[in-house]
Formats: sequence, structure tokens, C-alpha cells
Amino acid sequence: MTNLEDALAAVEAGADAVGFVFYEKSPRCVSVETAREIVEKLPERVETVGVFVAESLMRAEEIGVHVKLDAVQIYTTSGPRILEVLEDMRAWPPNRRKPGQTRIYLALPISTLITEQVEKEGLTIEMQDPQGEIVALLVDSGSGQQPGGTGVAFDWHQAAATVAGLSRRHKVVIAGGLKPQNVGEAMGVLSPWGVDVSSGVETRPGKKDPEKVRDFVRAVREMDRRVG
Repeated sequence: MTNLEDALAAVEAGADAVGFVFYEKSPRCVSVETAREIVEKLPERVETVGVFVAESLMRAEEIGVHVKLDAVQIYTTSGPRILEVLEDMRAWPPNRRKPGQTRIYLALPISTLITEQVEKEGLTIEMQDPQGEIVALLVDSGSGQQPGGTGVAFDWHQAAATVAGLSRRHKVVIAGGLKPQNVGEAMGVLSPWGVDVSSGVETRPGKKDPEKVRDFVRAVREMDRRVG
């Protein structure tokens, strides 16, 4: 979200969460103060999430506290980067915050996850005495050059076994190229815990189309009813 009008439209449409991108290279990047002003005007029932790329967890948490966000979403672009994020969690000063108080969505590119081991055994993200809680793994179609917001869907059928492996141990959110016309199909193939959309409901980068937002939420709820 880059403005209050779009955020309120998403809330009215029935979105469970709204996100704010703090990655300077993104056309959807929003300032910390603008995000804070928007968050202050949103109902408490809606989860607010800050999206960060190549940022330390400690810095993301500091911004999250200032903006009054409920969670942070950390984008990783490779296997080693995943380890850096987890080590960063362990390095937080002891007793700075209570364990589990910071909700974390760990975003991973599908290209680094499609492996036989994940498909057979699942992937477990383990932390020793973490200062945060990984709510879910967000699987996206991004790359090192563009971590997210590509507007391109990954091959859901090719990734189905991998996502199933991830889902055995973690909640999984899928992103990348989703839109009202295809989100139902994606949910049918991958059975995710959640879905994430941005470009698929926009008129231009950073500006949402209220009708597309409503259509997207409607399509998600309809699929929920079918499988529920």
C-alpha cells in the first residue's frame, strides 16, 4: 500500500492483511512516516506487514515498532541469505523483546526451493531461542535482481510437490503473478495457507484498482468455500 485510499479499499473488500514495502528500488516503496499515518487509520483486526529486502531483522523490527506494524516480511534471494536472516535473529540482544513477539514472514524464491529433498522430507526452518516467530513461509517468483513484485506467476504444477513438502512443517503463502482470474486455480493446485497480491490488482505500480481488489478477495473466498 502507498496511500490510505487503497488501504481502506482493501480492508473494505475483506483483506486479512495489508503490506507496506520499504525497499527503495520498488515502485511501491513507501516512506516510514506515510506508512505510519496509514496504519493509524486502519482497524486493529487487519494485520499490517512491513516488507523488507536485504535488511537486517533488527532494522526491520525497529521500523516495525515505529510504524506500529504487526509483522515483518523479510525477502531472501538465496540459500545463504536464509542462514544470514536466521543468524541475525539469534544475534539479537537477550531479553530485548519477548520470544515470539515479532511475527515474521520469511519470503523465499521458488527457484531455490525446488529440490528433491524438500519434496520428500519438507523444509524445516529451525531457530535456537528465537526472538521472533516465523508465521509462514512466503513463496514468490522473484529473483536476486527483483525479489518480488514481478507480476509473473511461477509454474504451480512444477512447484506443487515442493510446496506440499514445505506445507508439512510450515504455513505457506504464495505470491507472484496472482490476479482475480487465476488465484482460484493457484489455490486449487497448491492449497496454500494464504495468498499475496500486488501487481495483479493495480492500475499502475503502487496504485490499486478497487474493483480488482474486490474481485480478487471474492475469488479467494469462493475457493475457500469450495475446499472448506
